[in-house]
Amino acid sequence: MEPYPILLAVLGLTVLVAAVLPRATERWPVSVPMIIVAIGMVVFALPTDLDAPRPGLEAPAAERLTEFVVIVSLMGAGLKLRRPPGWRTWATTWRLLGITMPLTVIAIAGLGLTALGLPVATAILLGAVLAPTDPVLASDVQLAGPSADRDDPNRGNDDEAGDEVRFGLTSEAGLNDGLAFPITNLAIAIAAGGSWFVPWLLDDVILKLTVGLVVGVVLGKLIGAAAFAPNSRFALARTGHGFVALGATLAVYGITELMHGYGFLAVFVAAVVIRQSELDHDYQAMMHDFAETLERLASVLFLLLLGGAVVDGALRGLTPTGFVIAVVIVIVVRPLAGWIGLLGDRHDASTRAAIAFFGIRGMGTIYYLAHAVNEDYFPRAYEVWAVAVMTILVSVVVHGITATPVLARLDRRRTSRPNVAA
Repeated sequence: MEPYPILLAVLGLTVLVAAVLPRATERWPVSVPMIIVAIGMVVFALPTDLDAPRPGLEAPAAERLTEFVVIVSLMGAGLKLRRPPGWRTWATTWRLLGITMPLTVIAIAGLGLTALGLPVATAILLGAVLAPTDPVLASDVQLAGPSADRDDPNRGNDDEAGDEVRFGLTSEAGLNDGLAFPITNLAIAIAAGGSWFVPWLLDDVILKLTVGLVVGVVLGKLIGAAAFAPNSRFALARTGHGFVALGATLAVYGITELMHGYGFLAVFVAAVVIRQSELDHDYQAMMHDFAETLERLASVLFLLLLGGAVVDGALRGLTPTGFVIAVVIVIVVRPLAGWIGLLGDRHDASTRAAIAFFGIRGMGTIYYLAHAVNEDYFPRAYEVWAVAVMTILVSVVVHGITATPVLARLDRRRTSRPNVAA
């Protein structure tokens, strides 16, 4: 049989299953990604002509697929956030970015150097790709978004302020994908050799971060003004088309990349600015829901292919030490780094523990790794692929089992003590 129609049939059936899974499993300690990865493993293990991708061999395709899904999810994540950005209002986010993420990179790179014996550049790459919390697979522990605010008038700022776990993870996932780029580029610069530090610092850190931030703010304001212009029959909100979110995503990303900035950072910043331009307009929900639908469709394909890659050689480079490191990253490194980053903040121990624990690894990891190996040669990259894929699998299982009961318990505690969390 031809593999292409088989893939279409499998993808279509999986999308139908994925549509009902959240409701069917809402009381179970499982997640939709767990089930879809399992489906992919079963389908690609069957004796058909359907070939699964093997990470490292199809890196260009993996880079483009994950790039698209991540930028769409970043737009959706930014549109979820009602809370205005500020030093105090986003204190949890700054702690996760400024303390937790660097500690995570250092710890994982250290494990790569000492336990796996990786070269310096490859070890730094391992730390860079596995440090960010994923904005795609972490959707189960993120804020519900504008639709929930619209459906329940009692939600909004007060609810978001109380639900610090979901706010912290949503904002962290939105920003740390952009901030992982300088670290990935550091690994690429070291792998390339030569005099790299000053060019990396000036270009990959200062210039590209600044351009990404500025372009994101400017384009976010322009798109917000075009969407919600009062008394204008050309206002985008009057069209009622949610696909404007896709246009905004692609435009912001493309323009920022052309201007030599980090498109991931710009897309998220622009989305936050667009949401702040008109917090409670129904059109916010339309844009968010369209972005979320695109994200879910593309993530279904990614998770199917990930399951197929697992049974078709993606883990061949995994050693027993690599497996242990993957487990340690999920259940020790991120929770410990998250706990350290949140020490001394104003929230209780349960809230800090949940934020620290749910640093889900996923699609962003594959993107950064595919991007890096396309840019330069990394010795033992096959081993990094294997550890990265294994880490994602461990994260999908561990966080998939724990997310529903843990967050449900925190929600019950928060609603029964409404004056404590804010």
